[in-house]
Parts: sequence; structure tokens; C-alpha cells
Amino acid sequence: MSTAVAIRTYGDTDPSKWDEYVLRHPLGSMFHLSGWKRVVEKCFGFESRYLFAEEHGQIRGVLPLFLVRNILQGRSLISTPYAVYGGPCADDPEVESLLRESARQMAQYEQVQYLELREQRPIADEGFVTKELYVTFDLELPESAEKLQRIFPRDTRYMIRKAQKNGMQAIVDNQAIDTFYEVYSRSFHNLGTPVFSKRLFQILLEEFGERCEITTVWREGKALASVLSFRFKDWILPYFGGSLIEGRQYAANNFMYWEVMKRALEMGIRHFDFGRSKLGSGSYTFKTQWNMRERPLPYQFALVRRKSLPNFSPANPKFKLAISLWKSMPFELTKVIGPAVVHLFP
Repeated sequence: MSTAVAIRTYGDTDPSKWDEYVLRHPLGSMFHLSGWKRVVEKCFGFESRYLFAEEHGQIRGVLPLFLVRNILQGRSLISTPYAVYGGPCADDPEVESLLRESARQMAQYEQVQYLELREQRPIADEGFVTKELYVTFDLELPESAEKLQRIFPRDTRYMIRKAQKNGMQAIVDNQAIDTFYEVYSRSFHNLGTPVFSKRLFQILLEEFGERCEITTVWREGKALASVLSFRFKDWILPYFGGSLIEGRQYAANNFMYWEVMKRALEMGIRHFDFGRSKLGSGSYTFKTQWNMRERPLPYQFALVRRKSLPNFSPANPKFKLAISLWKSMPFELTKVIGPAVVHLFP
């Protein structure tokens, strides 16, 4: 590796140059953009520790990173909180390894519990262990809605037709944040999962603007499902979504994702990212029914003070009682205290 490569902190570069690098890198994602840094800082107050590699005034690699503090997990370094993808983007494996090692040294210096890099592919660097809990699904979109529907298994096509026969209508409107949040928070309450604050979604819309898209499914004047998607390069990622129990009989969820895909296709977007799911979860089962590519997400951990990998997944049996109690709480109360709980699980 050239001795001219130096690791610097985010404050030493122009955000536009950082984003230009992310946009042209094949592993760059929404969560690598400087906008995600601002969203997390504004909404959650975590301290950013972004690093980049520079050589002769040119960026050779970037690594978004946050120092996270809370009473449950202690102190940790995460790339990137509340994101499915993170870790370094770099010109070559040597620069990538240099960024990763710099983060590991920072973790040692800060004496955090652990360093977590939400990588999209396996790595060979020593000092890291892999957590194999999540997978992601994606699909290369064909040139027409007719060809798209032929990709899906017969049962999935049936569910889409069922929704259409039930008079479903999908409306895209970024002003419908109140409707989206009501459906989303009710969906999370039914799952026994704490919900984000509405402020997060307001900040996301302010920060990313046209990169965001709220799609809501209606039937007879009632919103049954809603999702906030991200558009990034030629990808669309439905990221924050939920549906009501009463929408299941009408296949509202199936219809919603079909409409997101169809609209993306019409806009010339070539790839659909169905996002992260835990192996064996209900979400995982639902996504396997769409005939998409399934890829493991080999998240990397460097343990510093911890002796074992953290497991704060809802699938952890230790959280079974908490999930049951959350479901029994009054819905309006969960919207009040949910954001404080979510803060503990970045």
C-alpha cells in the first residue's frame, strides 16, 4: 500500500466530496451518505466518528461510524446505527482493511464494549468475528410490469390479484406522514416492538426530500398499509413499513410492495431491495415468497470489553416477556415511550 494513504476524520473533508465517493462506489448505500449522519445526530444524539482514507488530496475510501452510549449496551462503535448496511467503502482491499483497522484501534482506545460493522460481504481481516443473523433480499427489475409479475410464484400473484379485486388503491404522497405514522406505529404495537418517533420521519423527509417516497394502501377510505421507501442510484428500498391486522384479509401488504415495485419500474429504477430480515422470522418467510435473490449479511464484530457477541434481537428468548407486555400496553402509551426504548437498540 502507498505510504501516501492517510486516515482522516470527517471534519477534514467536504460533505459533497464524501457523497460523490459514496454515489460512485458499488457498495455505497443511503446509509453511507452524509445525510444519514445528520439524521442520526439530530434524532438520536449519537456522536459521529466518520473516517476516510485520502491520498494526494483524493478520497480513497470512507467509513461511517458512530459512538453509541446507552444504559443497556454501554458504549459501542457502530457502522451504522438504525441502518441495514454499513462498513467501509474503499478503492481496494488494502484501503478497506486500513479503514477497518483504524476503527478497531479507535474501539480499543475508547474501551467500548464492541465495534460493529454492518458489512454486505464476508471479510478476511483478523480480529473480527461474524454474526450470521440477517439476510437481505433483492431483485433486478425487468422492463415491464407483466414480466415482473411472471417472476413471482403463483401464490404471490394470487395475493396481488386478490388485493386488486378488493378495490385496493395505492397513493404516493410524502405529505401523508401522519397517516403513515399511524399505520406504522399500530403495526409495531401489534408485533410487540417499540416504535420510532414521528420526528425521525420528519427529519428523513427534510434531509433526503425526493429520495423518499411514502406509499399508502387504501380501501374504502381506510389506510391499511404504508411504507416509506428510499430511492438511491438505480435502487429502491422500502425501509419503514407496516400494515394493519384488518388488512390481511385483503392482502394489503402484498399489494403495497407490488405497487412500490411497479412504480419503481415505471420510473426507470432497475433494482428492488427488500431489505433485511432475521433468519426464521415472519418477515423472512414473507420475503421468501417473492422469488428474489437472498444474500447473507455477515456483520462483523471486534470484541473489546465484551467476551461474546451481543444479542439484542427480539428473537432472543430473554425478550419474550417484554414483547408480550408491550403488546398489552395501551397503543397511545407505546407511541410516547417507544422512542426512548428504540434509542437502546441502534
